[in-house]
Amino acid sequence: MSQRQPADSKPFDALRTAKVMGPLGIIAGRGSLPVFIADAAAAGNVPVHIIGIRGEANDEIERFPHTWIRWGEIGKIFGALEKNGCKDLVIIGGVSRPDFKNIRVDVGALKALPFLLSLRKGGDDHVLSRVVRFFEQRGYRVHGAGDVLPELLIPEGTLTQRAPSADDETDMALAFKVVRALGQLDIGQAAVVASGHVLAVEAAEGTDAMLDRCAELKRRGRSHGTASGVLVKAPKPGQEERVDMPTIGPETIIRAAEAGLSGIAVAAQHVLIAECKRTIDTANERKLFLYGTPWAEQEPGNAGETGNKLDA
Repeated sequence: MSQRQPADSKPFDALRTAKVMGPLGIIAGRGSLPVFIADAAAAGNVPVHIIGIRGEANDEIERFPHTWIRWGEIGKIFGALEKNGCKDLVIIGGVSRPDFKNIRVDVGALKALPFLLSLRKGGDDHVLSRVVRFFEQRGYRVHGAGDVLPELLIPEGTLTQRAPSADDETDMALAFKVVRALGQLDIGQAAVVASGHVLAVEAAEGTDAMLDRCAELKRRGRSHGTASGVLVKAPKPGQEERVDMPTIGPETIIRAAEAGLSGIAVAAQHVLIAECKRTIDTANERKLFLYGTPWAEQEPGNAGETGNKLDA
């Protein structure tokens, strides 16, 4: 399998293709992607305004026009978007469930109380789909990070010096089956399989915590051994990928190496890569592979879909 890299960035063309008509609003959680998108927008002469969630977003957003908000300040969100002419939105970055002491309810939140109460029921997909509809019903265009910047999407094939072995491919096939099953139940987006054994599945704690559990198994001598096993990530069936696309970055690579895994496989074009060069360099340094496998939402054989498979 040949080593492949994401295409060179053409931020202005990408933003135009995504039909970003004017100033871009970015509602920012954790991680580097909000700033990466803002940098690309600035490079394409697209005005940007970042709305950072306190306790989540990185202080680096202050390099750009920005507004800080606390959980519950919905009126402040719409005020900032309206003041800066932002009808195009990207909602990006990890968030934690808010602590009640950090919630500040404003008039906008009181007006949206029926919507907020509706978020108490259902799983993550239900909540995030309703969030998207909430903005769309108010005239905003919500874009996925991968729609705005396709270079953020992991392409098909091997991105690293190391490629999956035959044993890795077998583990990958089982792990993707596990992830599909998890997704049907709206549980998680990732699983770890080693030598045909399911070591861990992702639940509410997230991928990093799941990998930490695998690393603990390794330290206790109860794992699969050295440099074997695969982490896979893929979206859930019907997932609202505009605001909840699976993501990997350098920290994912480091934790996978500490867990003794040989590599990471993801659903190509359906998983974001943060800090692409650093992530790939880190994988090469740790001698892990990073592979994007062709992905179809349905199981192979259903409705004529081809499913996921490895390159020959």
